[in-house]
Amino acid sequence: MAPPAQSQRSSSPSQPSGKGEVADVKSQLRNLAGSRAPGVDDSKRELFKKVISYMTIGIDVSSVFGEMVMCSATSDIVLKKMCYLYVGNYAKVNPDLALLTINFLQRDCKDADPMIRGLALRSLCSLRVANLVEYLVGPLGAGLKDNNSYVRMIAVMGVLKLYHISASTCVDADFPAMLKHLLLNDRDTQVVANCLSALQEIWSLEGSTSEEVSREREILLSKPVIYYLLNRIREFSEWAQCLVLELVGKYVPADSNEIFDVMNLLEDRLQHANGAVVLATTKVFLQLTLSMTDVHQQVYERIKAPLLTLVSSGSPEQSYAVLSHLHLLVTRAPFIFSSDYKHFYCQYNEPSYVKKLKLEMLTAVANESNTYEIVTELCEYAANVDIPIARESIRAVGKIALQQYDVNAIVDRLLQFLEMEKDYVTAEALVLVKDLLRKYPQWSHDCIAVVGNISSKNVQEPKAKAALIWMLGEYSHEMHDAPYILESLIENWEDEHSAEVRLHLLTAVMKCFFKRPPETQKSLGAALAAGLADFHQDVHDRALFYYRLLQYNISTAEQVVNPPKQAVSVFADTQSSEIKDRIFDEFNSLSVVYQQPSYMFTYKEHRGPFEFSDEIGNISIGTESANTVAQAHRVEANDKDLLLSTSEKEETRGLNNNSSAYSAPSYDASSVSVPTSQMSELAISNPSVPGNAPQSGFAIDDLLGLGLPAAPAPAPSPSPPPLKLNPKAVLDPTTFQQKWRQLPISLSQECSITPEGVAALTTPQALLRHMQGQAIHCIASGGQSPNFKFFFFAQKAEESSTFLVECIVNTSSAKAQIKIKADDQSATQPFSSVFQSALSKFGMP
Repeated sequence: MAPPAQSQRSSSPSQPSGKGEVADVKSQLRNLAGSRAPGVDDSKRELFKKVISYMTIGIDVSSVFGEMVMCSATSDIVLKKMCYLYVGNYAKVNPDLALLTINFLQRDCKDADPMIRGLALRSLCSLRVANLVEYLVGPLGAGLKDNNSYVRMIAVMGVLKLYHISASTCVDADFPAMLKHLLLNDRDTQVVANCLSALQEIWSLEGSTSEEVSREREILLSKPVIYYLLNRIREFSEWAQCLVLELVGKYVPADSNEIFDVMNLLEDRLQHANGAVVLATTKVFLQLTLSMTDVHQQVYERIKAPLLTLVSSGSPEQSYAVLSHLHLLVTRAPFIFSSDYKHFYCQYNEPSYVKKLKLEMLTAVANESNTYEIVTELCEYAANVDIPIARESIRAVGKIALQQYDVNAIVDRLLQFLEMEKDYVTAEALVLVKDLLRKYPQWSHDCIAVVGNISSKNVQEPKAKAALIWMLGEYSHEMHDAPYILESLIENWEDEHSAEVRLHLLTAVMKCFFKRPPETQKSLGAALAAGLADFHQDVHDRALFYYRLLQYNISTAEQVVNPPKQAVSVFADTQSSEIKDRIFDEFNSLSVVYQQPSYMFTYKEHRGPFEFSDEIGNISIGTESANTVAQAHRVEANDKDLLLSTSEKEETRGLNNNSSAYSAPSYDASSVSVPTSQMSELAISNPSVPGNAPQSGFAIDDLLGLGLPAAPAPAPSPSPPPLKLNPKAVLDPTTFQQKWRQLPISLSQECSITPEGVAALTTPQALLRHMQGQAIHCIASGGQSPNFKFFFFAQKAEESSTFLVECIVNTSSAKAQIKIKADDQSATQPFSSVFQSALSKFGMP
């Protein structure tokens, strides 16, 4: 019997059948290496293309390395490019082979053609082999002095590559100084831009270990350099302009006149056709005027028109990116954009992601004057064939109603949605009606009249069914059929797969029982029995809780389950104020598009120090003398202060809201008065527990029968920190702000504040006086209870090394978030001990 035929691989040029074809190519290259016959370059090109195609699909062609190098001895630039591509690919994998390329690359770096010189230098620097570093210094030095700008541009980026291979070799060759000279003197703007990019990266990595480099970085942010770059900014490419604008954003002008000079120089950049340049210029405007509350409105008015123009022109992707930044500005200053709401109307041909963002912006800009037009437009979208957009439009209508704008008309619109014969419209409308009734109970009669006509069998979505059940329980006294609808739902308990619905059903039956006991008693028993047998832990626990509560006392159960309720004044925001402020600090980055700070979507090793993201412009700055503490300026939140941090705005606004708004309980030392003798008796009564240890965990352990744990041996008291501070340290606000922008965060941690300290922190001044007594001075403070924000500074007694501290205190949680920046990184930990020790003594007699 004949053996089966073996499958044959294709012998096409892109898929050779085996090593034979690579060997054939190798022999052909060897024959052509020394040939000078006419048309030999064309033959080489065909063979080079074949080698590159093999390499591209993953076939190992490293065996032809020598022949490729020999054939590169030609003036044909196409052959040079393909050879450099081949060499760069295999030099990383086979460093030994890279040695074969050094001679011909160095020779090409001296070629008469500047294009070949540049390509050879780029390939030489791209080898990235540590033991070949010594061969890079000479060609790079010559390239930086080359007459052709293309070669200089390549050489500048080659210096950066050399730094990443061997930082010491790069610094010893004095390449950073040469880049600085080119930055300030080169005629070609692309060379200047490359120098700026390379120097920023090199100095940011070197700055943490060298004081001299730190001073060089300060020179880069000096007024002459900034103005030199600004005066030439029109000559730069779009990418280079963004680079310059990023640097300008880190510059700290001396006074307001200089700020206006910079803004006047950049005025025409807002009219640029490139969206990246416009957004970068916008960021500069916002950062420069961060602490100038009197010009915030003018700045917003100036940047508004260019951004709206970018939204309506260009690709959908660009529109989305610009809209994301506009959305961030709208949330901080909605009244500025309230008259431009028509720019945010959805177009029929726009992608869903753009439409969704526009709906959010329509919600944000709604006010008394434009609510009717916006709601009318949103109601048109409810019939959209794109169901997700239809849902979002209905939610947007509800959000506007919750903002107390034209509530009467909006409630009527939502009730009309309930009568539409579309399941998803009815479902979204039910959820919104529930929220409206929580905030506007006076509309219950009109809403319940419509909701009562909706059959629970027609509502399938869990959130909508849960909302309907909530209304059946909350308003069962107004809905005649409420007990019977709940009874039918309980009968189908096993068919209900959503735990959320079952939880709401338990609560609704309990509420209905207290309002209409005879009609609901049987249903309540069935619901509790079904809940106790439920496989979901939360449902089981709630049913057990209700059962025991009824068993204990029915009147107490009614007070717990169905107490008198006040209208909800403010609904919780899904995104914290701190995160919103961090996103604003990272304006013109992916953080705005993702609506998340960068640390939430980047790997830790790529984050780097948040050098320039921690701004202090939103805190009033005031100097203080060495002997007296100056009154710190309080932060006033109002509609004119557009760049005030979101957290401070919300804290101030929360004080003016209805008293029914939820606030976290805060510690009040005056409400607890325990004599010292009783405290000592309590400590002695349980000798197994240390005096300062929390005892709540021990009670739970005892309840579970685990026994009380043995007391750990008391830790020895720490020795006093050896760091001594200068009690008469002085630092002006401008220097503080400049240092804060430039220094990386040395330490970030959380510490606790004693109850006595919480009680004493009624105003910021109390903590300022205490910390000054510990030789730690405050340069700025702000906020209101329960959140306070301080900026402190201190100096070593022996030298002029400075420590900068951002301290955010939350009196509700008795916690302090501390960020420390220091000139001397090695002294950060001792200073942290001193700072925490001083903070722990606050409030102590």
